[in-house]
Amino acid sequence: MSEYAIVAPEDFDQSAFRLIGKDWMLVTAKNSEGKINTMTASWGGFGVMWGKDVALSVIRPQRYTKEFIDNSDTFSLSFYDEAFKKDLTYLGSVSGRTEDKISKTRLTPTDANGIPYFEEAKIVLMCKKLFCQPMDPEGFIGDAKALDAQWYADKDYHTLYVAEIEQILVKQD
Repeated sequence: MSEYAIVAPEDFDQSAFRLIGKDWMLVTAKNSEGKINTMTASWGGFGVMWGKDVALSVIRPQRYTKEFIDNSDTFSLSFYDEAFKKDLTYLGSVSGRTEDKISKTRLTPTDANGIPYFEEAKIVLMCKKLFCQPMDPEGFIGDAKALDAQWYADKDYHTLYVAEIEQILVKQD
């Protein structure tokens, strides 16, 4: 297993814009039978809410991973070097409902304190759910109402998850 350093959220100096929006991330959770599922995501954020360091993640209702997130108190957000972009692309295009998609990648499942992630991750955020709510199309304001038509033609609105970042693991070189 790779060596990771635990980094306090206030000392975490990586750009959420790059990590999430450009590099992408995996959202991974375990169900009550111990099975894990993961999905690639490129939307979300980090911040402070309710006096806690949090990660924001959004998942559409048809995603199989949503079932895992909804039935677990915890999940991980993990980030990878460019060398794993093909694996992340695959994990974002195939459903774990129809195949064991993880086995078709170069990623090795592991966990910390029962929260699943992959050994190849360069950064892992261990998250505990605090809040979830389906996004409401009535919430779009002014010109942003056009986002509804642009991103939600099928009216499959994301569920927003706010999760406390319990631990950040950063792979040591």
